[in-house]
Amino acid sequence: MSTDHISTTTRQSLLTLYWPMVVIAALAMTLRPLLTSTGPLLEEIRLTTGISLQAASLLVVLPMLCMGIFPLLLPWIGRRLSENAWITSGLFAIASASLWRLWLGSSAALIASALIGGTGIAIVQSMAPSIVKRWYAQRVPLAMGIYSAALMAGGGIAATLSPVVAQHYDSWQSGLSIWLLLPVIALLLWWLRPKEILESKTSKQSVNFFSNRRAWLLASYFGLANAGYACMIAFLPTYARGLGFSAESSGELIGIMTVFQVIGALGAPVFSSNRLDRRPWLFFAVGIQVVGFVGLMLLPASLLILWVAMIGCGLGACFSLTLTVALDHLSSPKLAGTLTAFVQGIGFIITAIIPYFAGFLREWSGSFQAVWLMLLITLVIMLIVTMKFAPESYAKTMNYS
Repeated sequence: MSTDHISTTTRQSLLTLYWPMVVIAALAMTLRPLLTSTGPLLEEIRLTTGISLQAASLLVVLPMLCMGIFPLLLPWIGRRLSENAWITSGLFAIASASLWRLWLGSSAALIASALIGGTGIAIVQSMAPSIVKRWYAQRVPLAMGIYSAALMAGGGIAATLSPVVAQHYDSWQSGLSIWLLLPVIALLLWWLRPKEILESKTSKQSVNFFSNRRAWLLASYFGLANAGYACMIAFLPTYARGLGFSAESSGELIGIMTVFQVIGALGAPVFSSNRLDRRPWLFFAVGIQVVGFVGLMLLPASLLILWVAMIGCGLGACFSLTLTVALDHLSSPKLAGTLTAFVQGIGFIITAIIPYFAGFLREWSGSFQAVWLMLLITLVIMLIVTMKFAPESYAKTMNYS
């Protein structure tokens, strides 16, 4: 009897510990397929719709802009609905956009679906870090690593399998719309989240970080950190096909990049969890990307998989570490969530601008070399800024605790 009681208690404890993480991972996996599924099928999409390369960049740029605008509005509009209502509506928007892609046939409709889905992504993504901080207050680096890894895994799986699905059904629309399944599953899991995890009541105090210099620095850093990812998912498949890769192989390159993103997203927070100073790992995350982009410029064809793997590892580590550093600045889950919403808001607006400008550079120069050089410059800037993130500066630079 006693043993049965202990066994039941252990199972309940494990469920309490791990089930919330399953829910978080499911939410995260819905946040990138809308963006990454179009790249490997872009040639087929362009043949059908006549969309230009620069206009096609809007399929990434518009969701990124949504990811930037919604978090900035969150301190004011977040109180109007409960956390549950926001998450539910966000997942519903992602699912609706994916379903619409099954029938659409014009570039305008495709871009509109990106806008609708991007709004849903923005809602879920802006809420997620505060949920992580609240549910796993003592395990933030590990929890953020799993969240980041799941987010990137969703994107990589979509990029890899979308061409396969499209070829099977002889329809690029099928390759894009299949990812309707992920938000539906996430919605079910969200509704089944553990009862003991309750939403905290929303404070009536409106907090924003527009006047805080450190918040702007974190946001700019986050924006530049994601610029490489945005450009890679937008242009790597097209770049690879120019080197002779097929649609399936170019999608597999995004898959390879994602595998290493997941390794970086999980590994860097775990290795950095025993110390508050995350700068050594940030230097590694940025530095390995520098090597990768230099490789893309100098030896693109012969070692493409190696360069893509290095860039992916750095992007994954950088994403999770940057959000972790933002959360480290404040002890209150609510304030930390508001800060990360601001960081993502400004950051994704910066991120959205860069691939659009990269599309212009590509069409103007006729080569991707100018794009890789631009990204190299942003990485050098990040290396310099990384020095600013000393833990002893956190309290001084923040007006809240």
